[in-house]
Amino acid sequence: MDKDIDIFLENLASSSPTPGGGGASSLVGAAGVALCSMVANLTTGKKKYAQYQQDIEVILERAEELRAKLIGLIDEDAKAFEPLAKAYSIPKDNPGRDLILEDALRKASESPYAILETLDSCADLVVELGTKGSKLAISDVGCAASMIAAAAKGAVMNIYINTKLMNDREYADDLNDRSIEIVRRIVARCDDVYDIISESLGGVPV
Repeated sequence: MDKDIDIFLENLASSSPTPGGGGASSLVGAAGVALCSMVANLTTGKKKYAQYQQDIEVILERAEELRAKLIGLIDEDAKAFEPLAKAYSIPKDNPGRDLILEDALRKASESPYAILETLDSCADLVVELGTKGSKLAISDVGCAASMIAAAAKGAVMNIYINTKLMNDREYADDLNDRSIEIVRRIVARCDDVYDIISESLGGVPV
């Protein structure tokens, strides 16, 4: 994350496996919650929304925390892939390969799962801003809702690609179940907000 965004995107477009889908999902989520911050900043201090002032201040603080978390997870996701890449390169006839690979698959799933948990909290802000945010920036709440839902759908793919290869099917199935529960919760809330805002602006829910 010490690189310019155009360099990051060049790396993303390259044949290098990192950054990949997990980091891209985290970046999209960070952009979504940044929009939440923008709407809150456009709302704070306005007389029309004085009844929500304390709530908006909490949203601003929380959004900054969540954005920082998601940005950090971009690097964490890339670092978590390194041991997995090394595990794949171990000869298949190596007796310790299966255990090393299983452990690496679990660790590689931790970052995308953390991304999901963070996006779950981001979705809470979207819902709140849908009613408390400035109406002059309500379309940006809709954009945030769309981006956070998309980020969740992307992050879970990076769990599935790992759980599919795990030998411990009980662990894999449990992680899949917990992950999809979070994704569905995020998408349901974000889609509701998106559709309500779309209709309020004369658009059609999609």
